[in-house]
Amino acid sequence: MKYGEIKNLVYLVSDFRESYNQNKDFTTLIAWKKARDVKLFFYNKIIPKLPREEKFNLDTQIRKAAVSITANISEGYGRYNYQEGIQFYRISRASLYELKDHLISRYDLEYIDKALIGRGKELIEEAKRTLNSYITYVRNKKKGIRK
Repeated sequence: MKYGEIKNLVYLVSDFRESYNQNKDFTTLIAWKKARDVKLFFYNKIIPKLPREEKFNLDTQIRKAAVSITANISEGYGRYNYQEGIQFYRISRASLYELKDHLISRYDLEYIDKALIGRGKELIEEAKRTLNSYITYVRNKKKGIRK
């Protein structure tokens, strides 16, 4: 490594330290908070309504998708690379769509009532809108656009 490259690396590290805020992480993101609301809704309101015979099929699929939403947002946030982060946020968005399908299936199979499917769809759509906005924000930061 040449002297100029080392000097630039030192500046990058110092810039990172100045911009780092230990009180701000993925848990402060509104998108993560909305995704958490969806996860808790499924864990507390949908999974308990499943019949015993579905505990090892639908239950497992719902749990994996619900946990994936918040986990991928947090992993993307921790990447410190805009494009990698965006990819994880897109995976999170896909898990929201998967949960919407599971929700509709639960309703079709009469495991949940109209009120629960309505509330679930509402939470999912709110989380999708917020996550889409966050993806747009990160994409704009990558391009150098400040808003």
